[in-house]
Amino acid sequence: MTRRIDLVADLGEGFGPWRMGDDAALLDTLTSANIACGFHAGDPQIMDETVRACVERGVGIGAHPSFPDLQGFGRRDMGLTADEVRTDVLYQFGALQAIAAFHGATVGHIAPHGRLGNLVAVREDYADAVATAAFRVNPELIVLAQDGKLADAARAAGLRVGIVGIADRAYEDDGTLVRRTEPGAVIHDGDEISRRTVRMVVDGVIESRNGVLIPVECDTVLVHGDTAGAVDLARQIREGLETAGVEIAPLADWLE
Repeated sequence: MTRRIDLVADLGEGFGPWRMGDDAALLDTLTSANIACGFHAGDPQIMDETVRACVERGVGIGAHPSFPDLQGFGRRDMGLTADEVRTDVLYQFGALQAIAAFHGATVGHIAPHGRLGNLVAVREDYADAVATAAFRVNPELIVLAQDGKLADAARAAGLRVGIVGIADRAYEDDGTLVRRTEPGAVIHDGDEISRRTVRMVVDGVIESRNGVLIPVECDTVLVHGDTAGAVDLARQIREGLETAGVEIAPLADWLE
């Protein structure tokens, strides 16, 4: 059977006149998008532009909620309660869902950003808060997550889960990501990233920074739009996967 994979990036991560990456060019390569909802980046105009561009290209629309940390780009622990996480996620999702509805589209998945995304993998209370919010809003939503507490909570709630493999980040031996504050956390060599991604998708393993082979089953590959050369990198990853016989398709089209 042909292996299928979704290719996703974090988009809409600008504010006002400032734009982080070339979203339009990235969208020509992707099949799904995680769209910033205003708490770590993004504003109503950028959200609207990004959703419109996704609709025009048939790219799957996903919410990318964050801690309320605009200055820190959502990468700081804000010390929130689980109830605060739940209401913040609902607020951000609702904003994106309204814009998507205006364009005749729906939000098909949710993918927590930054430090929130890291913590929902290990904190059961945060994971339950996000999974409960997602299910109550739309039980057909797909939750994008790494293996961990959020994936478990989402499955327990009856939601579909898309496991994320991250193309340009180093992994620890336990399968968690190396913190961005540590050297080597982000990989920049395009050839190495492409090789790692193909191995992750085709062979189901990825090598940790200490050389340990970690089993990985991923449904979607994440490319960070704020990585230098992200557009060329996304094209290289897609070409490498297709050369290996992998079909690139939106997650919502095939995930059971």
